[in-house]
Amino acid sequence: MKFSPCQGGDSCTQDGSHCQGCGRSHTEIAATREVIDAIAQFALTMGYDNLEEFAMFVSAKAAGRARLLRMQRAGA
Repeated sequence: MKFSPCQGGDSCTQDGSHCQGCGRSHTEIAATREVIDAIAQFALTMGYDNLEEFAMFVSAKAAGRARLLRMQRAGA
């Protein structure tokens, strides 16, 4: 499955099971928001001034971890 980012604005829909703009389920969108909110709250709690650098670090680490887990699952 390929990730499809939010299109924003008038493209977003709240009815049905999936957003008509990005095609993701509303459940997936809500879970993604929870992860983003948790990361943002963590950065604020830590008092980081360099939020962009922190976000890029988390992004790179999460992608690397997901690749590793994918490889491990494929080998299992």
